Amino acid sequence: MIAPTGPNRSPLPGISILFFFFRPDYLESSKPLIFNGDVLHASPPSRPSYSRSLPTSASTLHYLRYAPTPDSLSSPPATMSLTKNIITVMEGRAKLTRCLSQLARRIEDAKTLPVLSSHSMKQDQETMGSTGSGYLRKLALLGASISGLLSFGTIALADEAEHGLAVPNYPWPHEGILSSYDHASIRRGHHVYQQVCASCHSMSLISYRDLVGVAYTEEETKAMAAEIEVVDGPNDEGEMFTRPGKLSDRFPQPYENEQAARFANGGAYPPDLSLITKARHNGQNYVFALLTGYHDPPAGVSIREGLYYNPYFPGGAIAMPKMLIDGAVEYEDGTLATESQMGKDVVSFLSWAAEPEMEERKLMGFKWIFVLSLALLQAAYYRRLKWSVFKSRKLVLDVVN
Repeated sequence: MIAPTGPNRSPLPGISILFFFFRPDYLESSKPLIFNGDVLHASPPSRPSYSRSLPTSASTLHYLRYAPTPDSLSSPPATMSLTKNIITVMEGRAKLTRCLSQLARRIEDAKTLPVLSSHSMKQDQETMGSTGSGYLRKLALLGASISGLLSFGTIALADEAEHGLAVPNYPWPHEGILSSYDHASIRRGHHVYQQVCASCHSMSLISYRDLVGVAYTEEETKAMAAEIEVVDGPNDEGEMFTRPGKLSDRFPQPYENEQAARFANGGAYPPDLSLITKARHNGQNYVFALLTGYHDPPAGVSIREGLYYNPYFPGGAIAMPKMLIDGAVEYEDGTLATESQMGKDVVSFLSWAAEPEMEERKLMGFKWIFVLSLALLQAAYYRRLKWSVFKSRKLVLDVVN
């Protein structure tokens, strides 16, 4: 096989390229190649002769022919030297190609080495940084946990100092969803308020007419209101006058003003009880625990004169003395007036005073829920009625026609 020539393909200038492909029988054969002018003869054993001609050129070998000749053993040294030269040229070319490829790989490695080094250094730095940040994060989490525990303890102590000792939860009969007030207890609680609490505490938001139908009849309430005298006026002459109380009048005030109340109670101001169960933390339970929680101070706790120890009151010292004592009042219905019974009754009365509309609100809510339930059932039935046609129909697609 030799380099092609012709009008479209020209050989390399001044160089004749010849590629020989030898079979083992050719190399092992002792028959040499013979030059004869422009013809190169070869004598492979026991193979048919064939020839291939190419266009003639002065700088190339134009004609190659394999043919066995009788005198092919005449020049073995020339044949061996030509074969060695060709093999040497091919080996040199292969070595040059390998050297060039190795040089190119080294150049590429030299280019990528700084990038890889910087990348590995960055990875090491990131690994060290992530490890250090992980340790710092763990330390910060541990510190936050310790601080949270300490702050929780501090908050618990501060909450106890602010709200007093945590009060228990009592099963009040009116706290159910459909539960109502114990009206007999409200009447007894009002009696306790009149006999025990009204001398210091006011209920400026409650009128006598609010008691009608809740704890008393209208006649009983009118008679009760007539027992007080109310300053009214001015009259036609421009002067103030007093008159018996009416159903529209509010409960009487025990003091003329706040200064008189503080002076009479050693500087303490008795709060208004109209919304006391809403104005205090854990309302009803707090008031009941406060009224029944008086006892002697424990060892190491000193209470100054004029104050009384009560752990449910913020600070533990309260200016109000213990007011609920067994047998302090006498109930009309014959109920035994113990301390806990009076506390339960007065808290029921105060809860009603803070939410007199609770029963009506619960009843109205139940009515609305019932009506909306009927409306929901009707809407569900109407939906099934109207949509049943669409949901039960079957669509058949005739793809043939």
